[in-house]
Amino acid sequence: MLLKQKQLDIQTHINALLDKKISELSDHAPILKSAMSYSLLNGGKRMRPFLVYTVGSMLGVKKSDLDYPALAVEFVHCYSLIHDDLPAMDDDDMRRGKPTCHIKFDEATAILAGDALQTLAFDVLAHADLSTTAAASQLKLLQLLSQASGYSGMCGGQAMDLAATNHNISQQRLQQLHELKTGALIRVSVMMAAALSDNIQDSDWQTLEKYSQALGLAFQVQDDILDVVGESSVLGKPQGSDQAHNKSTYPALLGLQGAKDYLADLHRQALHALDALPYNTELLRLFTDYNVQRNH
Repeated sequence: MLLKQKQLDIQTHINALLDKKISELSDHAPILKSAMSYSLLNGGKRMRPFLVYTVGSMLGVKKSDLDYPALAVEFVHCYSLIHDDLPAMDDDDMRRGKPTCHIKFDEATAILAGDALQTLAFDVLAHADLSTTAAASQLKLLQLLSQASGYSGMCGGQAMDLAATNHNISQQRLQQLHELKTGALIRVSVMMAAALSDNIQDSDWQTLEKYSQALGLAFQVQDDILDVVGESSVLGKPQGSDQAHNKSTYPALLGLQGAKDYLADLHRQALHALDALPYNTELLRLFTDYNVQRNH
C-alpha cells in the first residue's frame, strides 16, 4: 500500500510537470506539439522519475531540485519509445494500448517529436533553477544523462539490439546490450539523484551503481518474460512481439525457466546492494520487489 500510494503521488506530480512544460511551448508547430503531448502523456509507470524522487528523498535532496532530472529522464525515455516504435526500428502499431505516434500522426512527425523531446530534456537541465547546494552538480547531471542517452548508453544498446535480430548472441553480449538499451536510463535515474546530494560517500555512490545496474537488468529480463507469458490486453502491446521479430531475449537464450532463475538472481543482487546502504531503503526494496513481480 505504501508503494502504490507513493507511485501514484509521483505519477500525479510528474504528469502535471510534464503537461505544464509542453503547454508552455509556443504554438508555431501545433501538430508537432500535439504529437509530443500525445506520446508523453499516454500513460506509463513513470518508474524513472519514481527512482529520481525516491533515491533523492532518501539522500535528503530537495524535491524542487529533483524535478529537473525527473523531467529530463522522462523526456528522453518517451523520445526513445517513439523512435523504437518506428517502422525502421521495431515497427509497432500499439503502445500502452493506444496507436503509436507514427500511426496516430505520421512517420515524419513521430521522428520530429522524438527529436524535440530529446533536446527538451537537455534544455530542462541546462536551465534548471537549482538550489545553492545543488547548483554545483548541474554540469554533472548533463554529463550523466548525455552519456546514458547516446552511443555509450541507450542509442548504442539499440544499435546492438538491431544487429542481434535474427542472430544468436552470447549471454555476455545480451547483458551488455540490455545494460545499455534499457539499463542506462534506469541507472542514470538513480545516479542523477545521487549527484544532487552534497554528502554522499564514494562507497554509497558505488553501491547505488551496483543496485541500479541489477535493477535495470532485472527490469529487462521481466519484460522479456512477460513477452512470453503476459496478456496483450495487460501489456498494452501484442504478446509475443519479440519472438515474432526474432529478437534476442533471455527466454530465447536461456529458456523460460532459465530466464526466471536469472531474474531471481538479479533480484537478490539488487536487495543485497540496498542492504549495504546506511539509509532507509524501504521504498526502494518494495519497488525492487514490484519490478520483478509486475505483469506489464
